[in-house]
Amino acid sequence: MANSASISADIAGRYAQALFDLVKESGGIDALSSQVDGLATALKESDELRDLIASPIYTREQQGAAIGALADKLGLAPAFGNTLRLMAQNRRLFTLPQLAARLQALIADARGEVTADVVSAQELSADQKKRLTETLAQKSGKTVKLNTRVDEGLIGGMIVKLGSEMIDSSIRSKLASLQNSMKEVG
Repeated sequence: MANSASISADIAGRYAQALFDLVKESGGIDALSSQVDGLATALKESDELRDLIASPIYTREQQGAAIGALADKLGLAPAFGNTLRLMAQNRRLFTLPQLAARLQALIADARGEVTADVVSAQELSADQKKRLTETLAQKSGKTVKLNTRVDEGLIGGMIVKLGSEMIDSSIRSKLASLQNSMKEVG
């Protein structure tokens, strides 16, 4: 499984790098960023789209027509839409999630941004997000973009992952640490 995930990431990386270089030359990184976010949202929200890109029962022509219609509906730039059509023609649509992630990483790097993944026990307010973003920006020296999600199993607190560093201030991890300490004593 890890090997096939690596192959998918390699395939998506080549398409992403080629598209990014093409768009960067024309100065359309900001437009590409919003289009990639739109595609990523569509992939998250649409079971039909995930089925289309993963299922081998669809022909190249069916995948190409469907992805072309999606590109038109999302208002993707010609270079982006053509890349998706080429991926359909080459039976590489299964790598779309990795393509979106790689493009987001390339765009963030070009802008000097870093993405922080935040898991909290409850939804963060706008003020909490703003303060967290400012604190992480001071720590990293870069512009920070937050990816937030809620996991009620944390009980309280949050887990923040910024690059290779992870800060876990959740109640769940503190309880687990306390439980391990208790086992060592007994």
